[in-house]
Amino acid sequence: MSKHESHPQIINRLKRAQGHLGRVVKMLEAEQGCLEIAQQLSAVENAITNAKRTLVHDHVDHCFDVELFEKDRAQARVLMDEFKSITKYL
Repeated sequence: MSKHESHPQIINRLKRAQGHLGRVVKMLEAEQGCLEIAQQLSAVENAITNAKRTLVHDHVDHCFDVELFEKDRAQARVLMDEFKSITKYL
């Protein structure tokens, strides 16, 4: 399987989430305020959600060939089942 164009972008998003998560741990250890911690947790959540969304959308763009749907109905059914499965992660 080839590397998708979006993988470097996804890696950057996940590294950003990792940085925010590390900050949350340090904030908890330092007994900082809940509001600030909640804000950092929200940043972690948003970074991961955006990375996941980008991954799923790129997968759909990269792996779903419209011409295949016209030529090979059996393979099209397999791809549609995969599409239905992956959308639960959105």
